[in-house]
Amino acid sequence: MSHLSIQATNAFFYYQDVEKAWAFYRDVMGLETAVDYGFAKIMRVAHNSYLTLVDVASGMHSADEPKSVAIALVTEQVEGWYDYLTRLGVPIRNPYQRREGSAHDGFVAFDPEGYYLEIERFNLHPENETLLPILAALPPTYSVGGTRPPELEIRATVLWLYYNNLARAEQFYESLLGINLLVDQGWAKVYQVTGSSFLGPVSGEKGMHPATEQKAVTVSFFTADVNGWFAHATAQPGFRLRTPAVTDESNLVHIFVGYDPEGYFLEWDTFLPLPPNERLLQLLAQP
Repeated sequence: MSHLSIQATNAFFYYQDVEKAWAFYRDVMGLETAVDYGFAKIMRVAHNSYLTLVDVASGMHSADEPKSVAIALVTEQVEGWYDYLTRLGVPIRNPYQRREGSAHDGFVAFDPEGYYLEIERFNLHPENETLLPILAALPPTYSVGGTRPPELEIRATVLWLYYNNLARAEQFYESLLGINLLVDQGWAKVYQVTGSSFLGPVSGEKGMHPATEQKAVTVSFFTADVNGWFAHATAQPGFRLRTPAVTDESNLVHIFVGYDPEGYFLEWDTFLPLPPNERLLQLLAQP
C-alpha cells in the first residue's frame, strides 16, 4: 500500500439541529468551514483533520445512538482554552486540574448535542518521547472568526474510539492503514494517520465511553485515490463493506463505506474538482 496516501482524516458527527452545531464550531471554536453542502458542513479542525456536522435527517446515523467517540484537540494552551470556554458557559465534564508529573493534562467540554471535545496537552514524559517531536513540527491552526482568542491554537487531533477487544482493533488499523504505535497508555493507544491527524483506540472498560454496538459517528479518510483504497481495504481481514462498490455522492464525492471489527463506520472520500469543493481542495493541497 506504499502508493496509497491519506490527505486528511475526518469524523462525521450527527445533529438534530445542525445549524446550532455549526454556529458553535464556527463562532465559538473558531473553525473554518471548508465545505457547506447545506445538510452537512465540513469544518477544518487542524492542518490535516476535519469534522463534518451532519443533519440526522440526511445521515447514516441517528442522534439517538450512543456517542461512543471523543475528539481531542491537542494544544499547549489548555489553560487558555479552559478559561475561554468556561467564560462562555460551555458545559464542562470535569474541572481542569493540572497534575504534576502526568503524561497529559486536559479537560472535556460538551458540544451542543453532547459530543465530547477533549482539550489536551501531551507533557514532557517518557510515554510521549516519540510523539512530542512530531507534534512540535506540525503547523498549528488558529481561529478564522468568531470569539475564539487569536492566540489559542490547535496543533493536532486524536479521534478516540472505544472497543471491547483493544488488541484486535490495534492489529486491524495497523494492517489497514500501515501505521505504527506512537503512544502506549496501556488501555489507550495513539497512532499517527497523517500529519496532524491521530487515531486513538481505547478500551471500553476504562475509557470515557463504554464500547457500544451502535455508534453515532463515521470515521472517514480523505484521499485522491478512493479506488485504490477500495481494493486495499476489501482485502483486509476484519473489514466488511457497507456499500458494495465505490459510489457517487451528490455528484460531488466518490466514496465507499465499510465497518471495522466492532462496527465503526469507515468511509473513504475523493472530492471532485467542482465549485462546492474548491476551498477544501485548496486546503488538502497544502503541504
